[in-house]
Amino acid sequence: MPNCPKCDKAVYFAERKTSLGKDWHAGCLRCEKCNKTLTPGSHAEHEGKPYCNQPCYSALFGPGGNFTLLHAARHKRKTFILILD
Repeated sequence: MPNCPKCDKAVYFAERKTSLGKDWHAGCLRCEKCNKTLTPGSHAEHEGKPYCNQPCYSALFGPGGNFTLLHAARHKRKTFILILD
C-alpha cells in the first residue's frame, strides 16, 4: 500500500487521488502556497509539489514570477575586465 507524499500515511484505495504519479489522500492534495484543495490533472507541479495553476504557479514560477526572479538573482554573474597600462 502506498504512502501519501504529503503526510506519509498509508493511502487506502477508497480514499486515494492519483496525481503527479503518486497516490494522495484527497485532503492532502493541496496547493503548496495557498492550501487550496486540488483535483488530479487540474494543477501544476514544481519539484514534485502541487500548485494551483492560477494564481500560485504563475505568480511563483511563470515569467517574472517570484521564484524566477530569485533564481536569476542567485545565479547572476558579474564579469569585470581589468585593463593595465
